[in-house]
Amino acid sequence: MDSVLRVQGRIGPRALLITTAALPLTGWTVHALALHRKLAATRKDPLTGLLRRDAYTARARRLLARHGDSGAVVMVDADRFKEINDGFGHAAGDTVLASIAARLTAWAGPRAAVGRLGGDEFAVVLELPAARRALRLEQLVRMLHTPVTLDDGSSVDVAASVGAATPDVIGARDLTRLQRAADAALYDGKHSGRAVLASAAHATVPSVNGRRAGRPGTAAWGRAA
Repeated sequence: MDSVLRVQGRIGPRALLITTAALPLTGWTVHALALHRKLAATRKDPLTGLLRRDAYTARARRLLARHGDSGAVVMVDADRFKEINDGFGHAAGDTVLASIAARLTAWAGPRAAVGRLGGDEFAVVLELPAARRALRLEQLVRMLHTPVTLDDGSSVDVAASVGAATPDVIGARDLTRLQRAADAALYDGKHSGRAVLASAAHATVPSVNGRRAGRPGTAAWGRAA
């Protein structure tokens, strides 16, 4: 008791009141941080660290509204991914997916929306001015075709197909329409080693759930972004 009185005498009653009132907030702060981490975990894919579909969709729509005709939607599919899983094992497949995600993030930059839509399918929304589109998409293809080093030190050749769609060509800033066009362009160039920029005709390709009709897994993909 004497020690408490001595401390109170040194710091003053007002400071003591502030200190005492602040103590319960510590517990709330810890609780808030824990909730924030749980929320972040639900927003991001645990394997790749990319945004899950709902979080990606929300951010992608904001970016398209902000960037207008200089925005772009880029769809990416890993090529022959099943062969990697079958030939090297699922751990190697996970490493490849994580590597693709890291490369997409590095290419797109911190202001983009980068999401894993499921399996080996990815999407990016970013600002991509017309004067730089071809060069930037070529850069992305090169990055995605760089071999991936596995945990045992061996390497595996990888590739990915890329399709892109932009509001000025498609005539809309709607995310679903742009993704549909980019997806159709991607399949026009599948296994070609080049990125395909969607034309207005790509936006008219029949779709299911916002993706090209007939593509693997379309019926089960879920609601369109």
